[in-house]
Amino acid sequence: MGTLISIELAIAFLGLGFVVGLPLAVGEVYGNKFVKNLTVLPIVEFFRSIPALVLLFLFYFGASSLNLNFSPFIAALLAMGFRSAAYQSQIFRGAIKSIDVGQMQAARSIGMSRFKAIRYIILPQALRISIPGWSNEYACVLKDTSLVYALGITELMRQGRYIVARTFGNAILVYVVCALIYFLVVHFGVKLLDFLEERYKIPGYEIKKVTTRA
Repeated sequence: MGTLISIELAIAFLGLGFVVGLPLAVGEVYGNKFVKNLTVLPIVEFFRSIPALVLLFLFYFGASSLNLNFSPFIAALLAMGFRSAAYQSQIFRGAIKSIDVGQMQAARSIGMSRFKAIRYIILPQALRISIPGWSNEYACVLKDTSLVYALGITELMRQGRYIVARTFGNAILVYVVCALIYFLVVHFGVKLLDFLEERYKIPGYEIKKVTTRA
């Protein structure tokens, strides 16, 4: 049960991160100075600079002091989803900037608007190029789901803690099993993304998997 909740949380965090992170990346690359300096960059830098646990407390305990009573799940989704969005935006930004500028120029020269060029030419390539970095983000987010333990969500680690409490011990065994479950879920998820990377790679592009988080 705890494993399923952890996977569901990771999917929710990554989904929100994708929906928010992709427009942030496009805005950072193609936006004007107002978009870059007053909207995109402050959002990205804020969520990349604040520790995940602090963000969770801000969105749950901090929001409640402002009469914004988020449930633990919603608070976790906003905190971890926007944090993932900040990291994903940089993955997508790098992928977009790796595409030759001549492709945008060629699209504009045949009468395509900038929006259509981004939609039909740039993004389809950038998303494929970004799979290795996104694979690393998946692993980080899945592991970070353990932090929502602090808000009382019964994910894998809290379920393990309940088992330890009920069995009056066996902590080392229970937490080793938890560690193995995290390892297996991350391992097979990364393998699936590696398959997609190979399946959809662009001929002529060398794609290297890099770590996007410290």
